[in-house]
Amino acid sequence: QVDLVESGGGLVQAGGSLRLSCLASGRTFSDYALGWFRQAPGKERECVAAISWSGINTYYLDSEEGRFTISRDNDENTVYLQMNNLKPEDTAVYYCAAVAFGSAWFDAWRYTDWGRGTQVTVSS
Repeated sequence: QVDLVESGGGLVQAGGSLRLSCLASGRTFSDYALGWFRQAPGKERECVAAISWSGINTYYLDSEEGRFTISRDNDENTVYLQMNNLKPEDTAVYYCAAVAFGSAWFDAWRYTDWGRGTQVTVSS
């Protein structure tokens, strides 16, 4: 099991940027694939970005590709989600998730460990 703690959420105006961070502890971070998911009120949880354990493969939700960038720093045990040109529809709780030796999967059920989430609110 790996413990995940998200940070970096907040309130931002439309067009602004945020960088979310997810700090992992408990296991060998470099062995884990990581994903960023979000869930808005009344909506299903969806994957916005994921990165494989090797860092070679990435996945982006179609609507976010070009605005969001996922990256990982194995020395810092941290995965990041850079979000640019934010829109009100990006408002959600954003969760970090991990699975050992996974690929850049977008299916939530594949992930074994989850953080508690960080709120992102984009005002119009």
